[in-house]
Amino acid sequence: MQGTVDGFSYGLVTPLVAYLMACLGGALGLRCTTRSMLVARSWRPGWLALGSAAIGSGIWTMHFIAMMGFTVKEAPIHYEKTTTYASLGVAIVMVGVGIFIVGYKGAKGTALFTGGTITGLGIASMHYLGMAGMRLNGKLEYNTFTVAASVVIAVVAATAALWAAGQVRGFLWSVGASLVMGLAVTGMHYTGMAALTVHLHGTTAPGSGDSAGLLGPMLIGPLVFLLLAGVVVMFDPLMVMGKPDWTPAENKPGVPARSALPHAGHHTSPRLRRNLGPRGSRTPQNR
Repeated sequence: MQGTVDGFSYGLVTPLVAYLMACLGGALGLRCTTRSMLVARSWRPGWLALGSAAIGSGIWTMHFIAMMGFTVKEAPIHYEKTTTYASLGVAIVMVGVGIFIVGYKGAKGTALFTGGTITGLGIASMHYLGMAGMRLNGKLEYNTFTVAASVVIAVVAATAALWAAGQVRGFLWSVGASLVMGLAVTGMHYTGMAALTVHLHGTTAPGSGDSAGLLGPMLIGPLVFLLLAGVVVMFDPLMVMGKPDWTPAENKPGVPARSALPHAGHHTSPRLRRNLGPRGSRTPQNR
């Protein structure tokens, strides 16, 4: 017996909220990735880790908010907690691998392709592992072609987003990239859901299950994290500027710090040029 699937039981509410969550996670993650390219290498892992967690939490939250609107008319739906939380871990880890590759190797060439592919596969893995945690009196079957299309969408979206993060431009540039990423990730989700067919095991009592009752509390943690990450991003001035307004001095052992001296070029007065040696120090007779 084939079940009657409805992915929009709350109308457009769940798709719109899911899209906003994907955009929020994408905006925070991409901005943190951009920020990591503007700091010393010792700070880079922290920003990349924060970006990975933001994107992973954003797409996971998007998925399960969208799943609140998913029902099978003839059967109640439940969720197995271990698999559901495992999908969050997979999302953060795989997205993190892709982001770290781009963060250290640059958003171009082989590094961009590899990082984007791993990040996209992480998004797709999160989706289908999250679906594996769904419990109902039936069997889930997927159309192979449509599943492949959803994976391609995820990989292309992730690659484009990481390329945008590597451009190190202003805040509005990242906002636009996050809107596109949110649209692509949400589109990947609903493409994957379009591949789904539910075959029920006999007749069951209709019911909505505990989708809202279980998923609601589970979403609180990632939502709180996204809000806290948003606070960190908003109070970092370099996030808005898109480029550093200073260059950190690199102090090496054995090399004394020295103050900046005017360059002995055409902007330097003739008298000062006569008093400056070949390395900017005064000649003995003028000391």
